[in-house]
Amino acid sequence: MEVIIGGKGAPPPPKKQPNLLVRLLAFLLTLALMLGAVALVAHRDKLNFDALKRWYSYRDLTKSESGQAGTFSFDGSPSDPCASLEGDLLTCSTGAGIRLYSQGGALLFHRAVTLSHPSVESSGRYGLVYDVGGRDLYLYSERTETYTSSLPLGQTLLSARVNQHGWLAVVSQESGHKGAVTVYNGGHEAVMGVHLSNRFVLDAVVSPDSRSAAVLTAGLEDGVFQCWLDLYRLDRTDRTAEDNAPDWSCSLGNNAVLSLRWDGDGIWALGESGLSLVSSDGELAGSYAYDGTHLKDFSLEGEGSAALLLGKYRAGSDARLVLLTPQGEVQAQLELHEQVLSLSSAGRYTAVLTADRLDIYDQNLELYASLTGTQGARQVMQRSDGSALLLRVGLAQLYVP
Repeated sequence: MEVIIGGKGAPPPPKKQPNLLVRLLAFLLTLALMLGAVALVAHRDKLNFDALKRWYSYRDLTKSESGQAGTFSFDGSPSDPCASLEGDLLTCSTGAGIRLYSQGGALLFHRAVTLSHPSVESSGRYGLVYDVGGRDLYLYSERTETYTSSLPLGQTLLSARVNQHGWLAVVSQESGHKGAVTVYNGGHEAVMGVHLSNRFVLDAVVSPDSRSAAVLTAGLEDGVFQCWLDLYRLDRTDRTAEDNAPDWSCSLGNNAVLSLRWDGDGIWALGESGLSLVSSDGELAGSYAYDGTHLKDFSLEGEGSAALLLGKYRAGSDARLVLLTPQGEVQAQLELHEQVLSLSSAGRYTAVLTADRLDIYDQNLELYASLTGTQGARQVMQRSDGSALLLRVGLAQLYVP
């Protein structure tokens, strides 16, 4: 009788059992990966990947043991408007005009221009310089001047802001109106115009996704000073008309607003008596009142937080540093008993400069890094990677923890 091996109906060959050691190693590797993922999620705020970023970004710079890296001269003073632009320093002054320096101190750009009341700001890779009360503004990106504009005769600039995509919100004053707002897209074309005669226009800002604009206005209601935040959609085709009406409006009450910032959490409106956060559909999402304390300094550039320096008295060294969430709740607070010269936030860090020391705190206001011997420094510019730039008269110094 012939036997056919593997033929139809024949029993399958026995399976080869995996090696016990291989199975054990695979189990341990899977377990280690799972535990590592859980630990990464649970301690993501404590694990500092910014140190790795700094090591890579500043690996070519020579640092002292204290972390002091590049020091370079610049034409200006700490009181001049300045901004950090992707690691570079953008400055402007009445006498020196507009200058852009690399983090190594090389002068990348200089425009000799007379600015009576210069102002500067940055968002992402864009930097904006304009003359408050004048007519001219200048936009910078990738170390070049990408756009300039001059208002027609009879109009003056009140404020200008740029978002991370290069969209501009320009507030101007002109005859016959209490204020006007023009929004320009990334190609510098006007996509919205608003002219108001019943309220004064104080400021305006474009949303991070460039789909909306918020206009800050002020006026009297029943004889009482009030501020409003009016929101306009930019995808409508009738936005260049002069009789534009807002899509949403939010009252900020009797609170003179000093600064606006629009990020992923909404619109931060910081005023003399309190801070409000307004959602993109005009709803008041959170607020925080100073309760009789005085606002001594602030920074709205932190990641999902606002840093406020509050004091019982306008003068004096005693103050309280408060970090607020987008809901207006206190995230962390710290009592300070030294005169604060400068306050700056970026990313997850808040820098506090006093007479002889720089302290950098994390989002829980726990000390992250400290530098002593900063006499002469009058302004600090915190960076999102944890480094900071100290400004003295004619001198800038990079600190890398």
